[in-house]
Amino acid sequence: MEDKKTFLIIDDDNDDCDFFYEVVAEIDKTSYCFSAMDGEDGLKKLRNMTTQLPDFIFLDLNMPRMDGRQCLVELKKDPKLRDIPVIIFTTSSAQKDIDETSKLGATYFLTKPSDFQSLRKKIEHVMEKIRPALIL
Repeated sequence: MEDKKTFLIIDDDNDDCDFFYEVVAEIDKTSYCFSAMDGEDGLKKLRNMTTQLPDFIFLDLNMPRMDGRQCLVELKKDPKLRDIPVIIFTTSSAQKDIDETSKLGATYFLTKPSDFQSLRKKIEHVMEKIRPALIL
């Protein structure tokens, strides 16, 4: 059995966070999720962590204070954080957003589905296909 996975979701929409938590809990009850309300909050939490960093960061694009693009740039600049896979998790499906975030270092782009089973399939795909970085 694999080690439990840890997910950070950076999203200002509490309903989206709760939906995400429910899906992850159904996929793997041993997984742990925590959230941040925007890019600034997410970076602060990550930089203050003294225990293991998350295996995956799911990052919304449209948020107040620091949006997802700005947060992604900062994540990739930080030697402690740059190897954590960042999955863009947004309502957008615009090719411009996909291309831009890929160039900024995002690992994967996931358009938020509106139903439970679709989100489950997408998160399972991420968990199967994207290997978390080995962070020492």
